[in-house]
Amino acid sequence: MAKLSIIIPVYYNEKNLPPLYEDIRKKIIEPGLFDYELIMVDDGSGDGSWAEMEKIAAMDENVKIYHLSRNFGSHAAILCGLEHCTGDCAVVKAADLQEPTELIIEMYKKWQEGYNVVLAVREDREESFSQKFFADFYYSLVRTFALKKMPKNGFDIYLIDRKVIDVLSLMDEKDSALTGQILWSGFKTAEVPYIRRERKIGKSRWTLQKKIKLVMDTLYSFSSVPITLVTLVGAFAFAASIIWALVVLINKIAGNIPVSGFTTMFIFQLFSFGITMTTLGVIGGYLWRTFNASRNRPIYIIEKDNEKEKN
Repeated sequence: MAKLSIIIPVYYNEKNLPPLYEDIRKKIIEPGLFDYELIMVDDGSGDGSWAEMEKIAAMDENVKIYHLSRNFGSHAAILCGLEHCTGDCAVVKAADLQEPTELIIEMYKKWQEGYNVVLAVREDREESFSQKFFADFYYSLVRTFALKKMPKNGFDIYLIDRKVIDVLSLMDEKDSALTGQILWSGFKTAEVPYIRRERKIGKSRWTLQKKIKLVMDTLYSFSSVPITLVTLVGAFAFAASIIWALVVLINKIAGNIPVSGFTTMFIFQLFSFGITMTTLGVIGGYLWRTFNASRNRPIYIIEKDNEKEKN
């Protein structure tokens, strides 16, 4: 019987964890469809998430728990789970109870059919207009400029087999997105549709700052659009400046400009300054990511886990 690793990144999910484990126990563990291990990674939560994880681990010997030293982000937490899992395949599931647990069984069946990657693709969301708008905007950007195979409504939940897990571990990329790396790797992929539920317990920690970082990380990691866009804007500004210079020169020679216009010069200099600063910002984004990778710092740091206690 194949072994499935269920990886759950945890961040301020204290109240979600007991019902989450109970749901997994009833729908996945008790039917005994496959061998399993449940890996929970606390991404530096400041609530009682770790205490709840310890309670669950005490009840089930197949549960592994890891506590990161601080909040490294969901990318790092999931990667920690993948690098410590022992299953033939692994599924990543959120801790907020917004995805039906039955998806795991559907994805597992697709994996048995020979797919290396199975994506749980959202058909719709029971969420606010602002959340839907950002999600649609983000995935539209990704599909247009970076990853053509990104599903229209995106995905957060997925199953990958051991080959893909090994590839992701070898990539060891900082400031990136695992979902993008999975699509970029090009393995045989299937999709399972579902409707994302409204969150019933707790408050989302998915802040605007984190959303913006995800957009930038995806575009910088999987697209040349940022630097190409800046190049095009710079070329346009250069061409416009030449045309404007010729117009001013001709009018000056013809005697149509008795006094040079301060306002025009001010606007032009302000426009040029804006382009210069934008260009430096984009280049700085690439330089920062290069510098961050060159430091070779670990993507995550494990502060404590229950594996040492078992041994």
